[in-house]
Amino acid sequence: MRILIINGPNLNLLGVREPAVYGNTGFDSYFEELKEHFSSIDLSYFQSNHEGDIIDKLHEVGFSYDGIVLNAGAYTHTSIAIGDAIASIQTPVIEVHISNVYAREPFRHHSYLAKNCKGVLCGFGLNGYRLAIQSFT
Repeated sequence: MRILIINGPNLNLLGVREPAVYGNTGFDSYFEELKEHFSSIDLSYFQSNHEGDIIDKLHEVGFSYDGIVLNAGAYTHTSIAIGDAIASIQTPVIEVHISNVYAREPFRHHSYLAKNCKGVLCGFGLNGYRLAIQSFT
């Protein structure tokens, strides 16, 4: 089984960015934990601050992987194009958010991605990624 985690803008700063919201753990170290926990799964990781790069990656793996875990960050609330990319591929996508977006600013309450995703997880911290991966097994 092959699963790709895609993180969007500013998530490269996890562990140092707004720790009260996103915690103190960097994603690279958490990804190593995920690989150990899911040792039978071929897990890979991609991060970009650029919308087009995220779309290109969805197109690249969206017909050959078994699952995609996507935290599009703020693009969730602005990118019709990423939503369209998800609708265009065959691989199921789980939308993940570290924080509870519904407890934050009103503009974060809408996702342009959710209707094209298998499911949405938010508010479970980094454990949302683990839960998303488990949903594919």
